[in-house]
Amino acid sequence: MRQRPIDNFIVDFYCAALKLVIEVDGESHFTDEGQEYDRERTQILQGYGLKVVRFTNDQVLNNFEAVCEEIEGLIPPNPP
Repeated sequence: MRQRPIDNFIVDFYCAALKLVIEVDGESHFTDEGQEYDRERTQILQGYGLKVVRFTNDQVLNNFEAVCEEIEGLIPPNPP
């Protein structure tokens, strides 16, 4: 997984085999404008058949194990 351009966006992490986008959101994502932009962006990405999962910077920095467990829970038993 790594950053990748999709449409007019650069997603934080992308796994093509799982069609999974993982976004890590900082403070700018919590403004009204940031939240609206993220909603629109998520809808567009989902329109390509992608699953979008979001975590906050705080979650990644302070509870990394739980973030990893949540991501692992998204992986099907027999991944492609």
